[in-house]
Amino acid sequence: MRKTNLLGDLYLHNRFFLCWGIIGLLFLFSYFFSVLLVFSKLLMAGLAFLTLLDYVILFIPKWKIYALRKVQELWSNGDENTISLRINNTYPIKLQTRIVDEIPFQFQQRDFELQTVLKPNSKENFSYTLRPTLRGEYIFGELHLFVSSLIGLVERRYTSMKEDQVKVYPSYIQLKKFQIQTIPDVKAQAGGRTTYRRGASTEFDHIKEYNRGDDVRTINWKASARRNQLMVNSYMDEKSQSIYCVIDKGRLMKMPFKGLSLLDYAINASLMFSYVALQKDDKVGLLTFAEKVSDVLQPSKSKKQFNTILEMLYKQQTQFLESNYADLFTKANKGIGQRSLLLLFTNFETYSGFERQLNYIKALNKKHLLCLVLFENTEIYKIHEDRGDSIEDIYIKTIADQFNHEKKMILKELHKSGIIAIYTSPEKLTINVVNKYLELKSRQII
Repeated sequence: MRKTNLLGDLYLHNRFFLCWGIIGLLFLFSYFFSVLLVFSKLLMAGLAFLTLLDYVILFIPKWKIYALRKVQELWSNGDENTISLRINNTYPIKLQTRIVDEIPFQFQQRDFELQTVLKPNSKENFSYTLRPTLRGEYIFGELHLFVSSLIGLVERRYTSMKEDQVKVYPSYIQLKKFQIQTIPDVKAQAGGRTTYRRGASTEFDHIKEYNRGDDVRTINWKASARRNQLMVNSYMDEKSQSIYCVIDKGRLMKMPFKGLSLLDYAINASLMFSYVALQKDDKVGLLTFAEKVSDVLQPSKSKKQFNTILEMLYKQQTQFLESNYADLFTKANKGIGQRSLLLLFTNFETYSGFERQLNYIKALNKKHLLCLVLFENTEIYKIHEDRGDSIEDIYIKTIADQFNHEKKMILKELHKSGIIAIYTSPEKLTINVVNKYLELKSRQII
């Protein structure tokens, strides 16, 4: 705690000004009613004595208050994060306490305050939560405690000089929701039977004797010569597929929804999806683009890959230019060799904007398995509830219906082109993306 200043840490309570204001009115009325003059002087003397006594109780003894703030170094974006406060009161009396914490400027909350009563000679713990909506570094300032006795005329300030810095990462708290679902090969571990498909995969399993109906192209001639009978290679479904999370950082991804931008929702969903895919033994990579492709992370299934993805997603920001799908196709065509699943997080608000990029989307889908993730504008639905029947309201409703119609046209065109699409609200994005991945995995489409 900072060293106490006997005057600099002295604050007058609202009760102090109220009492002196009443005494001042009594002195004013004593000009007309002389009997009030003596009473006013007595009250003034009593109030001065109580003020001095209150000051002595709070400042003169060696009693102190100690406060400590505890925060986690890593925070989860879009989730409630807990800040813990530990306060040690050495005063032998009960204290009214106002806790003023200098929370980071990103929250734009200048009147943050907690009120409590500290018991005599006690150690107490308090906590509160904050929900960040921006990724980056957050700095907590000083922690102030304003304490007053039961008299309540003056306050003494205690200040903790410690500053804390936290890093807000994409939402990782929700990873716990999928721990049970993402245990790999649960069926196999429980004694389940492994599924084999002849000629449909390239992952070698074992060598077996040739049986009628086996593909002659899988004959292993060296093993056949050693055994003096035909032997064939047996293959099983390949477990490790290459998957890329492709994130659009263009201007349309800057749209806000419940405090978070669409880019933040896409980043949170990508983080969750990467975690699930790595648990399923798939190789996960990352690609981000706006006016050009900015970040490319080659797919891997190593344990360090998730932390690498987390660090890359932590720094991403939206751009104000239109997304360049031509550069995306060029870089993906050159940099992604084998056929992979591309999970493309993007947004189109008009059919004309989608039509300009349709050829590049189709070209990506020819070489890879493309899954397009589009955001549903749920705010449009509220327009019909909030608007009336005036001419202006009907005009606004018509425009909203036009936006919905163009979204349906986009989905219809994607379906006609054989492109997998996920059309979801931002708040349901994560669960819908993970479920679609698990569905594609179970159908052995990837």
